[in-house]
Parts: sequence; C-alpha cells; structure tokens
Amino acid sequence: MLRLTISAGRVSEGTHAGDSVSVNGACLTVGEVDGLTLTFFAMPETLRRTALGGLAEGSPVNLERAMSAGSRFGGHIVQGHVDGVGEVLWVRPEGDAEIWKFRAPESVLRYCVEKGSICVDGISLTIVSVGEGSFTVSILPQTRASTNLGELGVGSRVNLEADVIGKYVERLLEPRLVERVSTFERSGGDAF
Repeated sequence: MLRLTISAGRVSEGTHAGDSVSVNGACLTVGEVDGLTLTFFAMPETLRRTALGGLAEGSPVNLERAMSAGSRFGGHIVQGHVDGVGEVLWVRPEGDAEIWKFRAPESVLRYCVEKGSICVDGISLTIVSVGEGSFTVSILPQTRASTNLGELGVGSRVNLEADVIGKYVERLLEPRLVERVSTFERSGGDAF
C-alpha cells in the first residue's frame, strides 16, 4: 500500500476523512486531514491500474473534490475510475495553444471519438483526433498553467479515463449485437 501525503491548499477546505478526492484522475479516499494536508492510501489494485506508483516526492498532482448533486456542471462526466495508463508522445505549439499526443491502450481508444471527451490525469479534455494507438488534444495556456501538464514531458505516464457514456452504451447494446450475430450465423449470412 502506498501512502500519499499531499499539500492540498483550498481542496482541503471542508474535506474530511472518508471523502473522495481525485488525485491525477484516480478517485481516492481521504485517510487523514491535517490542516491543508491530505493523506491517502493507494491499494495495490490502484497502483496496478494507474500511474500513481510513479510519483516522486514533490511531484505536482491534479486534485479535485467530488461534485455535489447541486453543483454547476462543466466538462464531462468523470468518475475517477482510471481505464488505463497513457504516455505523452509529443507536444507541439499551435498558435497560443499546444497539441499534445498521447499513446493509449485499445481499452481506452475504443471509446475515443473526434470532438469527444477524455480525462487525462483528471483533466477533462476534448479529443482533436484519434490515430492508431494514440489520440491528440489541444491544451490552452490556462489549462497548462493550472494543472500538472506544465511538469510533464515526452515519456511521462498519465492516467486515462474514457467517457463513461460510451461504456454504458456499449454494455447496453452488447446483448443485441450478440443476438444479431447469432441470428446471422444460423441463417447462413442472410439475416441482415
């Protein structure tokens, strides 16, 4: 088990032991609160599925408290359930913004669509393009300055969370797709 002690600033305000807080996109339970410092314990399962185990002392992280039901909603639905670990492939300037390319596992890419949403280290972003084994996003200077992106470079590992709506749609359609394939096979290919 990994113990993470983080100087959380304003995120610690009103936060109590037992609350959920996203740390680089991974939902963790607050174990201890000491003033502006929060302590979390990451289980082995969390470390296997995320990039949290690669953090070094002093590494900047993105923190976000859970949204309350009455809160203003911006970005896309993010649960803090990391679907895979990606890697920064390159960063290129584009006007005042930057285009970032990330390698991603197929388990995440299957839900990525151009102009769809992706969560990178807890940051809700819009996908610019999807390629073989990768996707790109455009980063505004404000996003880079207020997140850990400014500290990342080529080869940095990041937590990725695909849009949950795509996952639910796939799950709901799965029985129908299996049924149609089975009908197709039984009919010798004339069922569609």
